[in-house]
Amino acid sequence: MGQVTVLRPRDVVRQDVEAIAVMYRNLGAPVAEQMVTRALGELALTMAGIAEKVRAQELRDLARQLGRLRRLSGDMGLVTLAMVAGDAKTCLERADGTAFSSVWARLLRVAERSLSPDLGTADLSG
Repeated sequence: MGQVTVLRPRDVVRQDVEAIAVMYRNLGAPVAEQMVTRALGELALTMAGIAEKVRAQELRDLARQLGRLRRLSGDMGLVTLAMVAGDAKTCLERADGTAFSSVWARLLRVAERSLSPDLGTADLSG
């Protein structure tokens, strides 16, 4: 047996910058900046609420909250975050606890990178 390999998963986080660009073109920079800031705050609060429910093992309303996270992420062009939130919702709806645990760990990693103020961590290729 002997050697233990430590795995360090690194997800590519994709963002479609066109979603934000359209807001800036249509609404102007000041209004769009307020909307983006508000939406990112809402995303962060939604993710924090989901994390609290998972920690407390309160799964009753979790699928709905994951769907909300998916929609909000998609609206902001956070492609990977939206996709992984949808995957977590699917695992939950199928009552697959093992898959949910794995996807949940990925969702935490992706959310951390997607919602980071350092946008340089995302692949902006869309």
